[in-house]
Amino acid sequence: MKKTLVFGVSLKSNRYSNLAVNRLMDHNIETEAFGLKAGKIRGIQIKTNLNDFQNIHTITLYIGAARQPENYEDFLKIKPKRIIFNPGTENSELYKLLRDNEIEVEVACTLVMLATNQY
Repeated sequence: MKKTLVFGVSLKSNRYSNLAVNRLMDHNIETEAFGLKAGKIRGIQIKTNLNDFQNIHTITLYIGAARQPENYEDFLKIKPKRIIFNPGTENSELYKLLRDNEIEVEVACTLVMLATNQY
């Protein structure tokens, strides 16, 4: 299945990023998590260092466009097949950079994609 990195995870259970980790796990998708604070969600370690990620198929973003530029190089270094831009994370500058580097851009909601079997 598509190993997914949830980028911008919150430990707060009512946040969409936290729900995404749970839903991905419910769908038996290998899941990794990156956030500002270390912790665990259902046994998944939230890492705070981007050097720890390998063989990522999909990154699903939960950080706004204003905070994305500092991670552009990291996204390219991780080399995912696609990045999903969840509502509130849209960024045309990053779309172009990713497409120029042959990374698929998908503007969608991970939770809806999972619920409708479109993931």
